[in-house]
Amino acid sequence: MQWRRRGHFLAGDLVQLTDPRGKMHTITLEPGQVFHTHRGQLPHDDLIGRPSGSAVTSSNGTTYLALRPLLDDFVLSMPRGATPIYPKDAARIVGLCSLGPGARVLEAGVGSGALTCSLLRAVGDEGLVHSYERRADFADVAAANVAAWFGARPVSWRLTVGDLLERIDDSEMDAAVLDMLAPWECVDAVAAALAPGGVVVGYVATTTQLSRLVETMRLSGDWTEPRAEESLLRTWHLDGLSVRPDHRMNGHTGFLVTARRLAPGTVLPARRRRPAPGAYGEDYDGPGATPPEA
Repeated sequence: MQWRRRGHFLAGDLVQLTDPRGKMHTITLEPGQVFHTHRGQLPHDDLIGRPSGSAVTSSNGTTYLALRPLLDDFVLSMPRGATPIYPKDAARIVGLCSLGPGARVLEAGVGSGALTCSLLRAVGDEGLVHSYERRADFADVAAANVAAWFGARPVSWRLTVGDLLERIDDSEMDAAVLDMLAPWECVDAVAAALAPGGVVVGYVATTTQLSRLVETMRLSGDWTEPRAEESLLRTWHLDGLSVRPDHRMNGHTGFLVTARRLAPGTVLPARRRRPAPGAYGEDYDGPGATPPEA
């Protein structure tokens, strides 16, 4: 798996060009090619052989800062099929799954390949990321983005086009990430694919999806008590003594629902916390009763 942050730019490298207004452009260096913009032309040959962190000037005198892109920058500028999972959520997912070299991960819903890049980088060449995607057009975009970021298709990545419920053939996986419209439909199949103690993370956008997923997991009996969270990111304005929060922030993007796979036959101890009155509707008989299906 390609990992280059040091050394001079070579043909085939990704380069991030930042103009004076802070707008970023990501290009792949090819000898003889030219980067065209309304601010002038910039031959790729002017970049090949320079170190990362150099300043280069276009034909009309505009200066660009040339750096190797961070994965965060690449995700925000990559071609898109589906809306990507943004860096703030991808980093949290990797942490919630406790991923490291050699881990085996199931990904349901590859989208544009943004999260896939983070998962692959975490598990390394010794691990496995098996991604399932229903739509062939999304899979094609994701495959191109993953290959662009790593320089080639990683040996640790398996991409299956088709419905997870019809194509799943995994077992003893360490973690699973569900980024799909109706993840509750797959909880039983994912439970069968995970090793005992394995982690599942569901990424959902709405409170309706959040509730449906959590209640389905509770009723299945295969999971520890689910927990939910969201990440809010706020940047700051820094200009001399004018130091304050930016007026805009990266607010809600999605909810992360996390649980662990119980060992087969294990009965989760009953919750001691009483639900709020009316939490499960009029037909719920109180503590000890089974909540109705969502």
